[in-house]
Amino acid sequence: MASIKEKTIDGVIWSFIDSFANQGVHFIVGIILARLLSPREFGLIGMLAIFIAVSQTFVDSGLGSSLIRKKDCTQTDYSTVFYFNLLAGLSLYLLIFLFAQPISNFYNEPLLKPMVRVMGLGIIIRSFTIIQTTILRKRIDFKLNAKITVVSSILSGCIGIWLAYTGHGVWSLVIRTLTGFFFTSLFLWLWNKWFPSLVFSKDSFRQHFGFGSKLMLSQLINTIYQNAYYLVIGKYFSAQELGFFTRAQMFKDLPSKRYETIMSRVTYPVLAQMQDNPEKLKYGYKKMIKSIMFLSFTLMAIMAAVAEPMILSLIGEQWRQSIIYLQLLSFVGMMYPLHSLNLNMLNVQGRSGLFLRLEIIKKLIAIPTIVIGVFWGIKIMIIGMMVNTLIAYYINSYYSGRHINYPMREQIIDIAPSFILSMVVGAIVFFIGLILPFGNLYKLIILLILGGSLVLTISEIFRIDAYLYIKEIAFSKIKEFRNGRR
Repeated sequence: MASIKEKTIDGVIWSFIDSFANQGVHFIVGIILARLLSPREFGLIGMLAIFIAVSQTFVDSGLGSSLIRKKDCTQTDYSTVFYFNLLAGLSLYLLIFLFAQPISNFYNEPLLKPMVRVMGLGIIIRSFTIIQTTILRKRIDFKLNAKITVVSSILSGCIGIWLAYTGHGVWSLVIRTLTGFFFTSLFLWLWNKWFPSLVFSKDSFRQHFGFGSKLMLSQLINTIYQNAYYLVIGKYFSAQELGFFTRAQMFKDLPSKRYETIMSRVTYPVLAQMQDNPEKLKYGYKKMIKSIMFLSFTLMAIMAAVAEPMILSLIGEQWRQSIIYLQLLSFVGMMYPLHSLNLNMLNVQGRSGLFLRLEIIKKLIAIPTIVIGVFWGIKIMIIGMMVNTLIAYYINSYYSGRHINYPMREQIIDIAPSFILSMVVGAIVFFIGLILPFGNLYKLIILLILGGSLVLTISEIFRIDAYLYIKEIAFSKIKEFRNGRR
């Protein structure tokens, strides 16, 4: 029987493969599409993001997280939630279909009406996959999920590229998204081997909805907040400006959002298994925070430092305006995993009500940032996002740490060495990039190698705890792999 530590490590490795291989495919496909399409066409897709994301939040309703938290889920539990997800998906698509015209009128973009009705079909498709992915997450089994998402991304990416190359414009992005949902759902049903029973339990639904509904409201608030920037830029600026912003987000999300997703979906079920042992829970939590933030700080600092050669060499001069957005967003993204860890701790402790109250407070504080963006521009709005993420960390860590005697002060002491390292390395890489006499692609390669080498060298010299822990895990897995091949 695998230990919790072994499950965690294996879960992180396979989730890493899943998220980064999947995002890597998306990234490569996105680069190709950015060379075939215009910023405006990406902006049109961005205008629909908030409506699709909000609908998907309602479909899940936090019930997946409730199933993961419950230790002894039955077939009745899974089947009950499955039928609710399906009914919610159908209902939300009908709503999206009916509101397609008002959405189009809001942005004054006639093309959005047919686009939203086609993209909305993804809501129904996703409702078929929630229980399948929940079961895999509960088992901390990301190996199968990695295979499915990578294959689905490759297939849908090829379809999108072919449609863009043959002149289908923004519809290549729509169909790519939709086929990605379809292939993922299809392969989950073929390979996961779970099927619902013809049963719906009111008691089971009440139990899971009682916990999950608070998470749903929290996620809904967070989803609206994250996508409100798309709505504001699309409404008050232009589809082209939104296109620049979305491409900067694409580059930023490759390390930050994917990394946050990995840590969130792996650490939540792992921490849930330790919830009855406070000392063990705190010890595991400290290890997670130190190692996770070491990677997050260094990845995002280097991303900000190489933003210019990365944008210009990979997607071209027409996207130059995205550079400053990427540099600023990198400092927002480096905090994402820390937020997820602190919020996961509240969920593990069953504090979904507190989770909801904190989300409401944080998003009310963030409203001025959005308003400022309307009057002062996108760059000032992103700087406001940086301030908001620090405020959010203070609030999250205060409440999550209090319950396991791990206050924010102690957290900051644990992650400070990694932050200082990342700032030093990022500054060195940035200033060397200014004087290198090479083209953008060669400059990018040199700077990435330099940044990685500096991180490893400085970490070895100063014996940074987080780095040594990650190194120990890496060498142990390499040793296991070698022994397994003998």
